[in-house]
Amino acid sequence: MTLLFPLLAWLLPAGGPAALAPAAVPQPEGLSYPWLARPDAAQALAARFAVPGGCRRVAVAPGSWGEWLRYLPLKPMGTKARLYNGTLKNRQDVVAAVADIDVGTQDLQQCADAVIRLRAEYLFSHDPNKVHFHLGTGYDFWFSDFVAGRTFRVVNEEVRPASRPAEAATHAALGRYLIPTFGYAGTLSLSRELRAKPLAAVEPGDVLIHGGAPGHAVLVVDVAENPATHQRYVLLAQSYMPAQNIHVLRNVDAPALGAWFAVPGPAAAQFDTPEWTFGRQELKQFE
Repeated sequence: MTLLFPLLAWLLPAGGPAALAPAAVPQPEGLSYPWLARPDAAQALAARFAVPGGCRRVAVAPGSWGEWLRYLPLKPMGTKARLYNGTLKNRQDVVAAVADIDVGTQDLQQCADAVIRLRAEYLFSHDPNKVHFHLGTGYDFWFSDFVAGRTFRVVNEEVRPASRPAEAATHAALGRYLIPTFGYAGTLSLSRELRAKPLAAVEPGDVLIHGGAPGHAVLVVDVAENPATHQRYVLLAQSYMPAQNIHVLRNVDAPALGAWFAVPGPAAAQFDTPEWTFGRQELKQFE
């Protein structure tokens, strides 16, 4: 997590093994992805990634955070993940798809920031007045305050009130709000903001998160379950360091599953992802 004040952006990659050929998944009406004028339903996450054999996607409430992530727009299949400066991510082998969302031109939108970005976009699409995140100091930073002309400055690690020109609560204003949010929030603050839950109950929208320096956060963007065995499988998305396109992870340890990861059973102490190993107690959810 970097304490900088630059531009924002993110992406996710696309792809999966031939064994998991995409199946037609009707997209619900009314889903909004504010950074895109016309999202292509044919490039949605659920259209790209069929579930493992014998499984079905878990139910999600209409209009929910989980449903919104399930239909997240992706870049065309084969798109490579890039860093904020345009260079290629060094590990393309872990990239299954790239999200159709900008990553910015500064080293800002890293792992926790990617989760914050997507959550902010979802909340903005429903009610901009609900967008807020806690900074590392504990300060609760509201988008509604920001556009009303109330922001903050940091002096010797202390958050102090500051003013700025008021503006309308537009999507462009959301981008300006996210710059200081990315600069002063991270895995530690996001981890404190989320509520722990059992790994066996994982749902779309949950976050695997290790708060620290370094720390990491991976977002659960979809969940499928085998109704006979109750084994759950998850699709995971992340950014990383340096700031890079948000990408759906490929299961490099179990290639037959493509981008799906089997949720470890109760005997397992950890959850391995391609670029981070989480403890099984490190699954959390937004309130």
